[in-house]
Amino acid sequence: MVFRRALIRLTLTYSVLQLLLFGAFAIGIYAFVTGAFDFDAPALEASVLVDAETNFATLRTGLIVGYGILVALIPATSYLMARSALSPVRRSYLLQQRFVDDASHELRSPLSVIQGELELAMARSRTPAQYRAAIETSLEAAESLTRLTNDLLLLSRDNADELEATFRPVSLNDIARRAVGTTGRKVTLDEARSILVSGSSELLFRALSNLVDNAVKFTDASGSITISVSGNGRSALLTVTDDGAGMTEKEAARAFDRFWRASEARTVPGFGLGLPLVQQIAAAHHGKATISSSPGLGTTVTVTVPEYQP
Repeated sequence: MVFRRALIRLTLTYSVLQLLLFGAFAIGIYAFVTGAFDFDAPALEASVLVDAETNFATLRTGLIVGYGILVALIPATSYLMARSALSPVRRSYLLQQRFVDDASHELRSPLSVIQGELELAMARSRTPAQYRAAIETSLEAAESLTRLTNDLLLLSRDNADELEATFRPVSLNDIARRAVGTTGRKVTLDEARSILVSGSSELLFRALSNLVDNAVKFTDASGSITISVSGNGRSALLTVTDDGAGMTEKEAARAFDRFWRASEARTVPGFGLGLPLVQQIAAAHHGKATISSSPGLGTTVTVTVPEYQP
């Protein structure tokens, strides 16, 4: 409603300004043409004067008709100009609104846990062990709240140009080795050669960590997880493959939707923001994230970004 009113006001403003401008232009043309001819009526033949008046009348008619056409066309062009001018503002507003909606929806659970544990601990005197257990539960909820807030802030950003200005040559091999060392699980690393991309080391590591974290969550301890780093000279590929639970084709199609989780994943800790964040990080690096999965056979997620060109 706010943007609709702003669109109408801006359209009217553009229309009035353009009509005034073209009206002044038409009057200027007519004044110039009529003023450029200084007729000495007694010295001219009547036929010449009649021809001149006829031409002036034709000019007036043409200017009036042209102005009438502009009156019909200018509101449409003004509307398009107003929409174009408001588009960045509208996009920023919608991003902020979506962030608030997402945050208000997802922040309730950890906040409720913290409040419930603290209220329970304060209801009566308890043993030090019980107080410690309440504090630990509240701390875990606070940590999940921090992760959620950080993810939402990353997802709400719309300053790709500012982010890209910080990009540097980054080794995907180093990022993959770093991720392997922080999983706590046996993860196989497959790297054909050294691959460099232009980007943010921390964001790419965050994306890979999310993929590995998902693979660990949905793969048994006896299962296998592989990180592959490859490239073809133009595109660099960062792939995480597991032989875990997998997803149906319909579920895989929704895997990048915010806050969406498959029914089997509801019992696993998480907010449904991992893959959407991976997709956004890939897009910020002029790439994409794709997923292929089969129930009981595992999942493969690939992040494709341009290779660094020195």
